[in-house]
Amino acid sequence: MNEPRLNVLVVDDDDITAEAVERSLRKNSLDWPVTAARDGLDALEVLRGISDRRIDTPYLILLDLNMPRMNGLEFLEELRNDPALRGAIVFMLSTSGADADRSRAYSKAIAGYMIKSEIGPAFSKLATLLEEYANAVRFPR
Repeated sequence: MNEPRLNVLVVDDDDITAEAVERSLRKNSLDWPVTAARDGLDALEVLRGISDRRIDTPYLILLDLNMPRMNGLEFLEELRNDPALRGAIVFMLSTSGADADRSRAYSKAIAGYMIKSEIGPAFSKLATLLEEYANAVRFPR
């Protein structure tokens, strides 16, 4: 069986996060394209195909909580209300460990909530988690 190849959309106003995700994937020999969006509005444009950047399916989204213009929870609300996007797989990747933030994110059907400082140096645990996840689930074609 071929290893699944995912496309990753990193939605975070910190450019360092997208770079760390890319490095972590490469270090784990995962040839998964990474597309960066600076906030929720930017990400919706990518997902809806109205940006010069595109993302192919299957994809998953790594979403920050605190961003300008449209934060992570506002993005999730818009995403879950869009019939074409509501099934998107989203992992929250945030600096916030607040229980209220986690609860609100999980109420929007995220796949998981990770705190940036807890996923290891250079996001090492993130790549492992995503690889195991991709190997364990089946995505629609």
